[in-house]
Amino acid sequence: MAREHVHVERVRFGDLDAMRHLNNVVFLRYFETARIAFLRELLPSHDPSDPEGDAFGVIFAECHINYRSPVHFDEELAVRCTVGEVRRSAFQVAFEMRVGDRLAAEGYGWLVSFDYVTQKPAALPEDFRAVLEEAAAA
Repeated sequence: MAREHVHVERVRFGDLDAMRHLNNVVFLRYFETARIAFLRELLPSHDPSDPEGDAFGVIFAECHINYRSPVHFDEELAVRCTVGEVRRSAFQVAFEMRVGDRLAAEGYGWLVSFDYVTQKPAALPEDFRAVLEEAAAA
């Protein structure tokens, strides 16, 4: 089973939409927070807020989400992330969002390695790819 990271969020009133449930956009924000925390856990030296520090960063290129049930104010939402497929210059992070046993959403995102000096996609650094592959296989 792949290594996983679980991030917990409590739904704030400001995160609701006009129908009084969690706004679709906020699901993506929660996923972003969880996947960044997961990547920092896997590779503590990688700083997503300073990609130019080592000229390497990752760009969120694609996201797929399936909404399964509404989430309401003050519920505790657990976001579980795992590393999926790892390629030469990109990798997938899968996620599942639950309120207790209830599945709220599931999906995945693709992140692409990006060289901020050349402003082009690039191969994942070997050490970073090795960590991702180990997490996917764990």
